[in-house]
Parts: sequence; C-alpha cells; structure tokens
Amino acid sequence: MAYKTINPYTNELVKSYPDATAEEIESALSTGYALYKKWRNESVSSRAVTLHTIADLLRENEDELAKIATIDMGKLYAESKGEVELCAIIADYYADNGADLLKPTPISSRNTGDAEILHQATGVLMMVEPWNFPYYQIMRVFAPNFMVGNPMILKHASNTPGSAAAFEKIVLEAGAPKGSLTNLFASYDQVSGIIADPRVQGVALTGSKRGGQSVAETAGKNLKKNSMELGGSDAFVVLSDADVDKAVDLAWRVRIYNAGQVCTSDKRFIVADNLYDEFLKKLKENFEKLVPGDPMDPKTTIAPMNSKRAKEKLQSQIDRAIAGGAKVYYGNQPIDLPGQFIQPTILTDIDKDNPEFYDEMFGPVAQVFKVSSDQEAIDLANDSKLGLGGIVVSADPQHGKAVAEKIETGMVFVNSFLVSLPELPFGGVKGSGYGREMSQLGLTAFTNEKLIVTAQDPDWNNPAGGLAIFKK
Repeated sequence: MAYKTINPYTNELVKSYPDATAEEIESALSTGYALYKKWRNESVSSRAVTLHTIADLLRENEDELAKIATIDMGKLYAESKGEVELCAIIADYYADNGADLLKPTPISSRNTGDAEILHQATGVLMMVEPWNFPYYQIMRVFAPNFMVGNPMILKHASNTPGSAAAFEKIVLEAGAPKGSLTNLFASYDQVSGIIADPRVQGVALTGSKRGGQSVAETAGKNLKKNSMELGGSDAFVVLSDADVDKAVDLAWRVRIYNAGQVCTSDKRFIVADNLYDEFLKKLKENFEKLVPGDPMDPKTTIAPMNSKRAKEKLQSQIDRAIAGGAKVYYGNQPIDLPGQFIQPTILTDIDKDNPEFYDEMFGPVAQVFKVSSDQEAIDLANDSKLGLGGIVVSADPQHGKAVAEKIETGMVFVNSFLVSLPELPFGGVKGSGYGREMSQLGLTAFTNEKLIVTAQDPDWNNPAGGLAIFKK
C-alpha cells in the first residue's frame, strides 16, 4: 500500500512514505507487549500527567498540526484547528477522570465475601483508522486505552500519513514510553498478521463496511475482541411543528461540515409535508452562498473532497441516483478549480427502487424526502441498513424526544448538532457496526472485566455461601 500525501486542493504530491517492514512490525509488537507487562504493575493514575502533557502539546502545536491535516485530506483549516482542540479536550478528560472511572465496581451478592469487578488492561491493541478526522479518530481510541494500560499499534489511512506521523511524534515528545503508540505504514495483509499475533488482544476499526468485515473476520478467527464503526446514512427529521428557519440553519451546517465527509453527518433529510417546499428553498439558498477554494483561506467555506478517488465515487453515485429517477433540485455542476471539488447538491424524489436509496453518500449531497406524519418519518428513518446517528427537530423538545426514541440508531440528538465529546458514547447498530468509543463505555471497551470475590474464611455450611449448592 502506497502511503502518500497528495494535496486535494492542488493535486500535488507532497510526500511519500516507505511501507512498514517485517522488522518494524516485530519491533512494534515486542515493544508494545513489554510495555503492557510493565504497565500492569503501575497505577492507572501514573499515566495521567503524560496524557495532560499530550493535550498541552496539541494546543501548543495547533497551527502546524492543523496545516498538516488540511494538506493531507483537504478540510478547511479552521475545521482542522477545531479537531486538534477536540483531541486535547479528550486527552484532558481521560487524564482527569480515567482513574476514577476504572475503580473496581462492587457487586451486592448472596455469596460469602466481598465481590467486585476489576477493569484491567488486556494487552496490545491494533487500531485501523480513516482519513476524515486524522487526529480525532486516533485520539478516540488512544486516550482511554493509554489510561487503561493497553499499548497501541496504528495503521492509518494511506492518504493521511503526515497526520499519523505527527500524532505519534506528539505522544513521544510528551514523554510517553516507547510503544504507547506505534504508527506503522502497514498493508492490510500485514494488519491481518498483526491481529493474529498472540501479543495483540483487541482491534478497533473505523472505516468502510468492506474494511470492517475483513478486519472483523480476522479478529473473530483469532478470538480477538473488536469494535467497529462503519459509517452511517443518518436521518435529519424535521417534524411538522418545527421552526423551518432553525431547522435549515442546522441542516446545511450538518451536511457541509468537513465537505460532508462525516460518518455522523446527516445525509437523508426527512421533512414534514407542510414544511417541505420552504425547507428545500431555504436549504438551496444556504448552499448557493458557499464559496469553494483553498481550504487554508479563511474565505473558503466549502472544501474539496479528500481525494480524486472519493470525488469520482461520489459523482458516480449522484449519476446513478439521477438515472434511477432522482431529481436535482440544486447543484451537480462542475467547479472550475483544480482541486477535488463537488458542488453541494440537493437531490429529491429518491424512491425505494432507486439504486442509491440505501447507499451512504459521503460528501456534500443532501437527499430530501417528504413525509406526511411522524410515523412515516420514523419508518423512513429506520428503512436503512445503517444506524449510527441522527437528528430530530421539533418546537416541542419532548415531542422530538418521543420520535428520537423510536429511531434505530446508536445516537440521536434533538434540536442539536450531533456533537462528539469524551463524556458521550459514540457508536451505532445494524450495518454501522458495534461497540462504543468515548465515555466510560469506550474506556472499558478493551478491559478484562475480572471478578474478584474475597472471603475471610471458607464457610462450607452457610446456605448463602457459593459452595453450599455443592454439599449434596
């Protein structure tokens, strides 16, 4: 696999990186495993200072890190800076709260003695991460598992190697032991070999369905715990009592952020019929104001796609949708710039027979649907092979919540941008994968939930004792 940075705005090759060698892989495994055995004898809290230092270094180097990410995959410079700050927030959160969240959990039991669950490290983890948030995707797994004591090996996307190398550099500069996070420019075949190694005990992947299926198959074959975040085709439901101006103001931002290349970015806009025409009109007005250009320029408001391949894939999806009966309400015109731009596009009249009805359009394309009732909106939102996130907009928050409770996804936000914060669990259901990152759930995703029962002396005759059932 060729790891290289090609600037999506200029189409210029910035830098190529050598593929990982067998020696580098063995070094990563042996160093990580030795560190795991060392960390087992150290307190969780002993790693908090280093994690805070990582957060400090992220903030100190925010401008340079943001520039690297923007050149790697093309997102707006301001968005890249926001991503770096979010990573620092996540690091600080787990540094501040990790030790408390990992304290033993007592269990009330009829058994003789005191029962508790310990949350212990399991070993080296393999991380397979995507390009769309080249720092944040790493930090979601790194920060909690650094506190737990699970060393990590990173295989990042082939088009964001600069970001992967920069993240690893920050970790080492903060004083984290070698092996805490080892970035490898590995192929998928090499990743399979790493997963199979007995020193590796877990796999965390964010990526495509195909990539997830392949990695999960390898993990399952080798009995390795794994978590999968595989994208979404989230619904943005506008109920009949919603303020249409507020709904649109939220909708266009959700769809265009990161050039629409966000797993949790709503892609299907399901609008009550009494608001449908006005919603379309106002959404178009906002799309028309967007300015394509250099993502480093603060005047630019719509960034290029991350790569030529991504642009061509999305354009082919738009073409198939139109051939299948969809109508273009706005957009789908070429942009006269050298970068990998797709004009923000609004599609309507996508019925269930359309070849793109169930596909995730990963880019600045809004699919808008008209419904005549709450139940029709719920049914359409749930008519998806994916189930990651979603948004419901209503003038009555309790009305919105009641609808949100019936949507089959891992996350739903009512009257709010779908945000990612360390205290909130992140993950989905159905084809969007399984497992959770962030929050306490993410902290314990790759821990050994070990039961310890401690009695002062064996009590063979106590009926409440666990061994009493064996007396006969």
